[in-house]
Amino acid sequence: MENQLELIGPQKAAALEELHSCNEMTAPFGLSLSGTQMLALVENRFQALQNTGRVEFGEGILKKLIYAFCDSPFLTQQNYEETISDLQDIFYFFKNESLDQIPDDELIDYMKKVFDGRAQGSVEYLEGTSLEELCRSMREGYDALGRGEDENEDEDEDDDEAGDLL
Repeated sequence: MENQLELIGPQKAAALEELHSCNEMTAPFGLSLSGTQMLALVENRFQALQNTGRVEFGEGILKKLIYAFCDSPFLTQQNYEETISDLQDIFYFFKNESLDQIPDDELIDYMKKVFDGRAQGSVEYLEGTSLEELCRSMREGYDALGRGEDENEDEDEDDDEAGDLL
């Protein structure tokens, strides 16, 4: 890993170190990333940022995605790298689609609920149906819970947020 860090830029090196620390958290779920997989995810991160015209300062979204999704019953060692990579692409795309009106943690929570719920682990469903509905609602003046701006914000927060929009 040391030699890899010397060959890449400081941002990518920091991202690799961040991913390396995730393996401790994901090990109990039978998930880990090899050095090659980490490098591929970091490269994908920078490509996704470029493709969406986004800029990140500091920590990227990969660590948050890994922590949020590592306990998903639909993640296995065999699909782990590809799924996290796809989720990262979806995250950046929908941050743009929502006009950055959805906080990162709220978008990740929504993605996780749909992924583990209605999508049954299907990244295609998550990307093609549920998040588009979320973004459309956001552009029309609804929050991520599907409430209009004038509706009461004190409603029970234990409601199925993902189901409110579908």
